[in-house]
Amino acid sequence: MRIIPAPSPNHDARPDGAPIDMLVLHYTGMLSGPAALARLRDPEAKVSSHYLVEEDGRVFALVDESRRAAHAGISHWCGHSGLNARSIGIEVVNPGHEHGYRPFPALQMAALVDLCEAILARHPIPARNVVGHSDIAPDRKQDPGEFFDWQGLAAQGIGIWPRALAAEVDDVPAALAAIGYRTDLPLPVLVTAFQRHWRQDRVDGIADAQTRAMMGAVLTAL
Repeated sequence: MRIIPAPSPNHDARPDGAPIDMLVLHYTGMLSGPAALARLRDPEAKVSSHYLVEEDGRVFALVDESRRAAHAGISHWCGHSGLNARSIGIEVVNPGHEHGYRPFPALQMAALVDLCEAILARHPIPARNVVGHSDIAPDRKQDPGEFFDWQGLAAQGIGIWPRALAAEVDDVPAALAAIGYRTDLPLPVLVTAFQRHWRQDRVDGIADAQTRAMMGAVLTAL
């Protein structure tokens, strides 16, 4: 895997003692990869990520992993907030739901797997902490969305994808909290975020039997 340097000025020091124990995956949500790369390097935009993965498989390095990039915003997972401090962020080029959301090309996903494997080899990031932007900011974000191949990543040891359904959970809010989601948002918002990651054929915010069985399976896999 060849890494192309593309430094962004939009970073600062991580807080003293902050662990790097999260990997957050995004889509760019812009019309093109070059436009996204330019924005992530624009000091006026004040946003960045550690890496950007183009549709053709090129990987750009924007911020050193030791530094805090500005990708997660207001965010929460497993009782922690302000997740820029403890995460590495990867932007995956895709126009997103506003500009013609489409499946992620095989070359892009292969490069992403290589990049994630390298990051996970450097940092003790638990599988449960490999998440999407929509997981950590479910009231604001949809990315990387229902076309993103979480199952394929998990098959390579990146993140969690249960091997089989489990018993349906009875207490949906408690199950979502145990997985890592925040608890102070309307339940349909949280269920939708869960579905974008683990029930991608039904993203409607309704905790039907299969969605509740998948929640049970994810809990079992943690």
